Amino acid sequence: MPPTTRTLHLAAEIGGPAHYDPAHYAELAGLAESGALDFVTLTDSLLRPGLDALAVLARTAPATERIGLVPTVTTTHTEPFHVSTAVATLDWVSRGRAGWAPAVSATAAEARLFGRRPAAPAPQLWHEAGQVADVAAKLWDSWEDDAEIRDVSTGRFVDRDKLHYVDFTADTFSVRGPSIVPRPPQGHPVTVVDATKRHARAVAARHADVALVRVEDPAEAAAVRAGLRAHAAEAGRDPDDLRVLAALVVDLCGSEQRHEPGLETHDEEPAAWYTGGPVGLAELIADWHAAGAVDGFHLTPTHPQRDLERLVNGTVTLLQHRGLARNFYPGATLREHLGLSRPANQYATATAPARAREDAGPPAAPVPAGGSIR
Repeated sequence: MPPTTRTLHLAAEIGGPAHYDPAHYAELAGLAESGALDFVTLTDSLLRPGLDALAVLARTAPATERIGLVPTVTTTHTEPFHVSTAVATLDWVSRGRAGWAPAVSATAAEARLFGRRPAAPAPQLWHEAGQVADVAAKLWDSWEDDAEIRDVSTGRFVDRDKLHYVDFTADTFSVRGPSIVPRPPQGHPVTVVDATKRHARAVAARHADVALVRVEDPAEAAAVRAGLRAHAAEAGRDPDDLRVLAALVVDLCGSEQRHEPGLETHDEEPAAWYTGGPVGLAELIADWHAAGAVDGFHLTPTHPQRDLERLVNGTVTLLQHRGLARNFYPGATLREHLGLSRPANQYATATAPARAREDAGPPAAPVPAGGSIR
C-alpha cells in the first residue's frame, strides 16, 4: 500500500484500577490534552466496582478545554432514552467534545444485578446495541437546531413544529420521543465501537464514527480497515466518515529495545501489546501509519499515570517533531479533531420542503415529557 498523508489520530484510555476521586481522571485527561490527543476513553463495566464512566467524564469536562471525552456506556439493561439524554448532556457540558462507546453485558451475573431479563447471546446483544445507536441518533435529531426560541416577551420557549416524535420500535424496546435535551452541539456525539469481535463489526460499519481494532501487524490492520470501510459503503455510508484506529495495550517500561506488538491472552480476550520504550512506540506508529494500515491508534497504558506521561512527553513529542502528530487543536469539537462533519438533522431535511409550502398547515406538535409548551 502506498504511503499516506492522512491525519494521524491518537487517543488513550485513562482507566485502570478503580479510583474514587474524580480529580485522578481529570489529571490524566489533562495530561493527554497537553499532547493534543484527539480523545480519551474511560472503560466501564457492570462486572467490576468503580465510578460511572459517563458521570466521571461529565465531571472532567470543566477541568479540560479541548480533548474529546468518550465513556463506555452499557446498552444492555439500560433504557435507550436515558442513554441518549445522558450522552447529549455530556456533549453540552463539554461544549461539543463528547463521544460514547457502546458496550454489551452478556453474563448472568450482570443480568442478576437488574433482575429484569436473563443473559442473552452476544450476537443478540450487539444487534440490540445497534438499535440503541440508531434510536439515539434519532433522539438527538428530534430537536431541530433552531427549535429553541426562548422569547420571554411571548413566553415561548420552543417552536413546537421543530420537535419530532421518533416512534422507534426495536426487538426489546420502544421509544416515542422526542428527547428532553436539545440537539447536542455536535449534532451527534461521536460513536466509538470496539470492532475487534465479529458481532460488533456490523454495528461499527453502520453506526461508528471511530472503530477500534486489536490487530498484530499492519497487513492485518489494513485488511480489517478495508473490510469495515466496504461494509460501511454497503450500509449506505461514505466510508471516509469512518476512522479506524489500531488498539494497543502499551507497557512503556523504559527499555528502548524495539518490540512489535503480539497477541497475548488478557481476561480471556486477545489483546495486541507493545512493550518497550517511547521511541520504539513512536517508530511503530509511524511505520503503520506510513503504510496506510490505520487512521491512528488508541493506546491503553498498563500503568496509567506512568505510561501516559511517557506517551505524551516521549512518543507524542517525537511524532510531533516528525510532523506526524499535531501539537495544537485546530478546532473545538471532537468531530473537528477527527475531521468529521456535523451530521444533518434527518427530520429537518425531511420536513423543510413541507414547511416551505405556504399552503401547508402546521404539522402535529409533539411535546417533550416533563414540561409544557405554548
